[in-house]
Amino acid sequence: MEIPAFTIKGLDSIAEIEQIPYSQRFTETNTYDLLVSGASKDPGAVALSFLLNGDLYQRPTQITYAQLLGRIRQTANMLHSLGVGPTDVVTYVLPSLPQTHFILWGAEAAGIANPINPLLEAPTIRDICNAAKTKVLVALGDLPGSQIWPKAESIRKEIPTLEWTIRVMGPSDEANRIVGYDEKIDQFPADRLTFDRKISPDDTASLYHTGGTTGTPKLARRTHFNEVIMAWDIMVMGGFETKETLLCGLPLFHCNGTIVTGLAPFGGGSHVVLLSPLGYREPTVMKNFWKIVSHYKAATFSAVPTVLSVLLDIPTAGEDISSLKYVVCGAAPLSVELFKRYEAATGMKILEGYGLTEGAVASSINPRDGERKVGSVGIRMPYQQVKVVVVDDSGKKVRDAAQGEIGAVCIKGPNIFKGYVEDQHNKNIWVDGDWFNTGDLGRLDEDGYLWLTGRKKELIIRGGHNIDPAMIEEPLYTMPNVKMVAAVGRPDPHAGEVPVAYVEVAAGAGITAADIMAWAKEKIGEKAAIPKEIIITPQIPLTPVGKIFKPALRWDATRKVYEDELKTLGPMAESVTVTVGEDKVHGTRAMIRVKAAPGVSKEEVAAKVKEILARYTVYYETAVD
Repeated sequence: MEIPAFTIKGLDSIAEIEQIPYSQRFTETNTYDLLVSGASKDPGAVALSFLLNGDLYQRPTQITYAQLLGRIRQTANMLHSLGVGPTDVVTYVLPSLPQTHFILWGAEAAGIANPINPLLEAPTIRDICNAAKTKVLVALGDLPGSQIWPKAESIRKEIPTLEWTIRVMGPSDEANRIVGYDEKIDQFPADRLTFDRKISPDDTASLYHTGGTTGTPKLARRTHFNEVIMAWDIMVMGGFETKETLLCGLPLFHCNGTIVTGLAPFGGGSHVVLLSPLGYREPTVMKNFWKIVSHYKAATFSAVPTVLSVLLDIPTAGEDISSLKYVVCGAAPLSVELFKRYEAATGMKILEGYGLTEGAVASSINPRDGERKVGSVGIRMPYQQVKVVVVDDSGKKVRDAAQGEIGAVCIKGPNIFKGYVEDQHNKNIWVDGDWFNTGDLGRLDEDGYLWLTGRKKELIIRGGHNIDPAMIEEPLYTMPNVKMVAAVGRPDPHAGEVPVAYVEVAAGAGITAADIMAWAKEKIGEKAAIPKEIIITPQIPLTPVGKIFKPALRWDATRKVYEDELKTLGPMAESVTVTVGEDKVHGTRAMIRVKAAPGVSKEEVAAKVKEILARYTVYYETAVD
C-alpha cells in the first residue's frame, strides 16, 4: 500500500482526496495482503522492537519485516492445522507481546480473531468466548505474576465450541488438547500459507468486545476491508512515513493498539516500538518515556488523556525529543486545560481525534497541517461521513440537527462494522438505514469540526435540568495541582440526581475538598452545575485502555448516599452493607444487606428500608439476616 503525501488542512483537503474513489487508491482488500505489502518494502528493516520493561529500553528484542510476516504465516498455518477456517473464531488472552501480533494477524488470515482483555475475570472471559463461539483459545502460560493461564484453565471446559487451547510460553499437553505455541510454531512453513483461501473484503476479520453486562457481551463484527481502509485513513491523516518510528503503549486487545500502532504502520513499512507487556501501565516505561523517545527518534505515539496527564509530571530532563511531530489523543474527551498544559510543556502538537471500535477505531481527527480547534475532535476522515441527528427517546430519527445543534453523533462509511454478534444489541443502532448511532452527543460547527458534548447516559439531570459533566470538569482542571476530574450524578430524593465531582490531586499538594469547592463556586458559571460535594480520591478508576470509568464512580456515589440514609435504621440494625454495580436488567443495582438487631423482625427492617429509600430511583434489593 502506497501512501501519497497529502496536505491535510480541512474539509477541502478531504474532498480533494475523495475525488479519486478509494477502490483506485490501493489494491489490498484484506489485512493479510496489506501486511504482505508492507513487508515487501524492505524485508530486512526492523518492523517491531519489543521492550521487556522501560529500564531495558536500550536492549530490545527486534523483529524484521521478513520475520514478522514469517511468524504470521506460521501462526496461520498452525491454526489451519487445528481446523480453523474462515468462519472459525480464535480468541486470545495475552499481554502486549510480539506473539500477540503474530496470533492476531495469523488468526485473521486463517479465520476470525477475537481479542480479550486479560484483566477480565474468568467468568467474563468465558462469556465472551461463548458469545463468539470460540474454537481455539490462546492464552499466556503459567508464568509468575500472571493469572492468565489459571483463568484459561478454569473455563476451558465451560466453552462448548472450544476444541484447542494454545499456550504461549508453555509446553504442549496433547492429552488435554493444549498446544505449546513456542515449541510447535517452527514445524510450519514461514514462506507461504499452506492453505488456499481467497479472503473477501466482506469476510469477518475480527470480533472486538465493546462492553455489555456479564452473560450478554457486545461483540463488534468487523470485516477485513473495515480494517484495511481504516489503516489507510490512519496513515493518510497521520502522515506516516516508511521506516518512521511509532511508540505503542496501548493494549493489543484494543483496536487503537492493534490498528493505529499495528496494522497501519506495518502496512506502510514503519517501525513500531512495543512498550513492554503492560504498555503505559508499566511504571518503568513512563519513568523512561522521554529517554525512549530520544533513543528511538520516535515521530509519534498514540495516547489517552490519562497518559498525557502522567507525562506532564515527568520532566524531559534535557532529552532530545525533537523527533516527535505530534501525539494522537483519543478514546476519551481531552480537557482543554490539559491540552494547553501539555503542549506548553513539551512543545509538540496534540491531534485530538474520535472514534469507536464499531468504526474500526477512528472517524475524525484534527488536521495536522490546518487549524486544530482545541476542545474539538476534528474533521471527518477520508471516505467517511459524520452527521448529527436529533433522535427521540427510542433512538429513532426526528430530523438532522442544524449546524451547531447538539444531537446524536452518527457515522457512515466503508469502515463501519457489520453489527454486533448478538442480535439483542443491534436494536436501534442504525439511523437512516446505514448510519451508525454512536450514542455520543455532539455538534458540528461551520467548518465541519465535531465537538463532543458527552454521552446521553452521562448527562446529569437535576430536576429536569440537563447538566453536561464537562461544564464541571473543565473549570476544575484549571485549578493548580488537580490531576483528574470526573463529574457524575448522585441520587437525590428531591432532584432525582445532583452533580458531584471526584477529584485526583497531585501528591503533596495539600489542597482540600473545601478548597476545590471554593474554586468550583467561583469558576463554574451555572449555579445548577456546581457540585453538591467534592470527593478527593487517591485514584480515579480507569478502564484498561485509560478511559475514566464513570460507572464505578456513579456506583460509589449511590453507595455513599444509601449508606448515609440507612444510618437512620438506628437500633433496628446491627450492621448495614451496601454494594452497587451493573445489572443487566435494571442497569444499576444496589444490594442492601442488613443484620437485624435482636428482637427485631426481618419484615420490620425490610419495611423500614423501603420507607427510607422511597424517593430514590436507583433500583435496589434488600436482604435481611
